[in-house]
Amino acid sequence: MTRLCPSLLILLSLATALRPVAAQAHADLADQVRAAETAFAGSMAQRDFTAFGRSLAEEAIFFGRAGPLRGKAAIQEVWRDFFTEQKAPFSWAPEIVEVLPSGKLALSSGPVLDDAGRRIGTFNSIWRLDPDGRWRVIFDKGCPGCPCAAPPAPADSASH
Repeated sequence: MTRLCPSLLILLSLATALRPVAAQAHADLADQVRAAETAFAGSMAQRDFTAFGRSLAEEAIFFGRAGPLRGKAAIQEVWRDFFTEQKAPFSWAPEIVEVLPSGKLALSSGPVLDDAGRRIGTFNSIWRLDPDGRWRVIFDKGCPGCPCAAPPAPADSASH
């Protein structure tokens, strides 16, 4: 029987013990991004243009019909028009949230609905965890009418 060095045994025990913590930390990050996206969408619903701006990174790029809007100021200039009416012209909500293992970048995606609640597209946002601890949008691109693809089922859950 081979004996393990006590230091190696301690390292193996630590690595095993930290795995659930890392998984929980990753889930917490996904929850943070989902909350950030939900608050971002809430800024539209609540007609709060200032809150909308707080969700944007200074160097953000939004892709639109007229081409990319580069920078927070340019985005706000164009999006201000969406905040002029009493009722929001559209809404959105995250269905999919994925965070990189580094915990620094994330994707959120989901349906965009018109003011009557009909699906008119899908949004895709890339979020960055900034040094101040806030998640901010760095890229945003929608596609009209395309549904979000459901994530593939894990291989071990397939029915026989």
